[in-house]
Amino acid sequence: MNAINGGVTADWIPEYGFHLRKAGVQFDAVRVDGDAGRRLADLMEELVGGEPGPVVSESNGRRGVYFLVPPGSTAGRPWPREVTTFNSTTGRISYVPVPALGGDTWPLMWRCPPSRAGRFVHTLILFNAAYALLS
Repeated sequence: MNAINGGVTADWIPEYGFHLRKAGVQFDAVRVDGDAGRRLADLMEELVGGEPGPVVSESNGRRGVYFLVPPGSTAGRPWPREVTTFNSTTGRISYVPVPALGGDTWPLMWRCPPSRAGRFVHTLILFNAAYALLS
């Protein structure tokens, strides 16, 4: 599957609906639920001038906000307790929901869609913003 967004090709983005992608392959992810996740996404947009990298939000359930970061960058960091990390460290397999760029993807949507190949949320900025906001 290929999805194109302004000339960006990312084979991990489904053509329609949404799919689960194994964390630690193309990206790791950080999830913060509810209003705290939305506040963190707002802060990230402010800190980096409006384009923090790919961020997915969930409209139901825990209303999680998923920040997609480079693979291998979430492990070994003492994230705040409100943060859930998705990676593929030894003995761990986790999956992240990824919506298509258009069409019916409910309950998922791109808060900040991918802007270019290989561009992810900067893990260290996210880590520091999460501590500033959630601690």
